[in-house]
Amino acid sequence: MIPCISQATTLSATFDADLSAYARAGWQCVELWLTKLETYLEGHTLDEAKALLDAEGLAAVAAAAQGGLLLSRGLERDAHWDHYRRRLALLQGLGVPRLVVAADFARELVPDDYSRAVESLCQAAELAQTHGVGLALEFQKGAKFCASLDTTIALITQCGSAGVGVCLDLFHYYTGPSKFEDLAYLTADNLAWVQVCDLSGTPREIATDGDRILPGEGDFQIGPILDHLGRAGYDGYVSLEVLNPQLWKVPADRVADAAFQALARTLDRWRQAEPWGGT
Repeated sequence: MIPCISQATTLSATFDADLSAYARAGWQCVELWLTKLETYLEGHTLDEAKALLDAEGLAAVAAAAQGGLLLSRGLERDAHWDHYRRRLALLQGLGVPRLVVAADFARELVPDDYSRAVESLCQAAELAQTHGVGLALEFQKGAKFCASLDTTIALITQCGSAGVGVCLDLFHYYTGPSKFEDLAYLTADNLAWVQVCDLSGTPREIATDGDRILPGEGDFQIGPILDHLGRAGYDGYVSLEVLNPQLWKVPADRVADAAFQALARTLDRWRQAEPWGGT
């Protein structure tokens, strides 16, 4: 498994400050936060962003997160899909191979929402493939639809596209309605992306993204899950994603270094022989 850090972990820092801090801490793989990239591009070119990544020795191996694709309708759908097309063009220009797609926080569900979501996911995957991008569908514990791992796998199976897989975010897995037995449906073929964090001292029912902490410092049983994924043949990226406002107040260099050490300990025996780089 290959370590990676999400820019959401240092959300208050600028795009270029992030990359500099990550490189100094030893990271070689980064999950871009799309809003941060788009802000950077308001005053810079895509070529400058690519040159910055190259100069810091960082590979942008994924980006997050795109919403609004599955259940939106009418003008709202048009807006989300226009944004999606622009983002795919950015990812193609940077050579980013993976986009995390978040479940919709929808209004009250209607009977045709499941079939609508499958159709939309197929369309999204087809469009992404024309840009050389694969999708990772992330269930969200607070969503009215696609809140659990089993529903996510069902949607992907119904879609049948090789270009879309599961994004397994351990925060949403542990604090949402997913069950341990759902992990049995994950394979090297349908698991596209893994995000890790931890949680301590907060009831799962009321835990929010802001309660996330560095892996290994809380109550999540991360080791057994990674063992299960490893036995299933997953050898892809494991991205540290900690959206904690308290961490955002700390200089990015310090966060990047602490995160580097935390993920190294967490991955332990599942790290590859060249753990901080490569594919």
